[in-house]
Amino acid sequence: MVHSPASSDADALLEDLPEVARIARDLIRFDTTNHGEGRSRGEREAAEYVGAFLTSLGLEPEYYEPIPRRTNVMARVPGRDSSKPALVLHGHLDVVPAVAEDWSVDPFAGVVRDGMLWGRGAVDMKDMDAMILASVADLLRAGERPERDLVLVFFADEENGGVEGSQLVARDRPEWFAGATEAISEVGGYSIPVADSRAYLLQVGEKALIWMRLRARGIAGHGSRFHPDNAVTRLAEAVAALGRTAWPIELTDTTRQTVAGLAALCGSDETSPAAATDPDAIAAATGPAAGFLRSTFRTTTNPTGLEAGYKHNVIPDAATAAIDVRTLPGQEDRVLAEIQRIVGDDVAIEIAHRDIGLEVPFSGALVEAMVGALDRHDPGVPVVPYLMGGGTDNKALAELGIAGYGFAPLRLPSELDFTGMFHGVDERVPIDALVFGQRVLTDLIRTY
Repeated sequence: MVHSPASSDADALLEDLPEVARIARDLIRFDTTNHGEGRSRGEREAAEYVGAFLTSLGLEPEYYEPIPRRTNVMARVPGRDSSKPALVLHGHLDVVPAVAEDWSVDPFAGVVRDGMLWGRGAVDMKDMDAMILASVADLLRAGERPERDLVLVFFADEENGGVEGSQLVARDRPEWFAGATEAISEVGGYSIPVADSRAYLLQVGEKALIWMRLRARGIAGHGSRFHPDNAVTRLAEAVAALGRTAWPIELTDTTRQTVAGLAALCGSDETSPAAATDPDAIAAATGPAAGFLRSTFRTTTNPTGLEAGYKHNVIPDAATAAIDVRTLPGQEDRVLAEIQRIVGDDVAIEIAHRDIGLEVPFSGALVEAMVGALDRHDPGVPVVPYLMGGGTDNKALAELGIAGYGFAPLRLPSELDFTGMFHGVDERVPIDALVFGQRVLTDLIRTY
């Protein structure tokens, strides 16, 4: 029997929850908070829970823990036709921090309320982890096998760019992925409202990530002085200038298809001047998803942290700011040069982490299979490709020649701000959406 991390008498009343929701709830209860830069509670207990579940299905999980408590787990599921290229289904077990005082529920209690599962990771991405496990369980318990070999991998440290997780696994355990050419993970396959209709977004690309620090220097001194050479002032000016920069819209092959698909659903001509010159206006028809989509049309440079000084009456000699930069694929060097121009030569740029952007075609057998699986469970609803503004562990797998897609299928209420819950407060997912996703995913791995 696979045990959950916590239980109570109240849990007994919830045991009629679908298995996929129970697994997601259990995973949420493991506090796998990752602060980044090596500061993490670790994923070991969550990985052991996943490993025990896989063992209960007759599989033989393998663990890789290159850094203490940063645990990755993998199992291979033999398919009916092992001559076909293997398919990777992967997720991550870590989550970003949650400030409990800001939430209406305990973020690590796995609360079920109002038909939803609440908690840190309910959206990013213990929901998908649970869908993978429950879908494979559906097949194996019924005596079935997937069409092709599946490689199931649950990574550590994705919320830190995979530095202590997928990047090390790809480097040190490439044999885990032998024969695999394609991968499925977050963030795609979920529904969004479009005007008066619904569509699904399928992720076929990711922006590049650059985490940088701006560093300004000055002369230390007493806080009462006339002191024009102030590092805090210099940094503040640079941060304000960068944070207020309105980066231009620059469409890629993928985002052109995104705009065209959304425009058609809105009843607009995707070749009209309005659609061509103002994709933001088309994105506005998607309601809560608009902000998420708008970020895919342009570079973003968001200040996320400031650090300076150690006493109220001491002017420090240095000040730093954390900046989260996301560029369209292939634009990293050009954007870095422009950022230096914006902040000025007297502010230094230090790169903390940098990875690649991705873009794969919205075509081929796997794309057709994912679109077909959605259509069988939600007939007639269109599927639109998009380029995600964030990043996933697909980037590490790309270094092994594996093409990655975002396909965590969820049919969602139109009023739910699903994309706003990524790293947000009161993260939650409808239980019936989890059940829907599990069914779609089971269908996919049975037939593809």
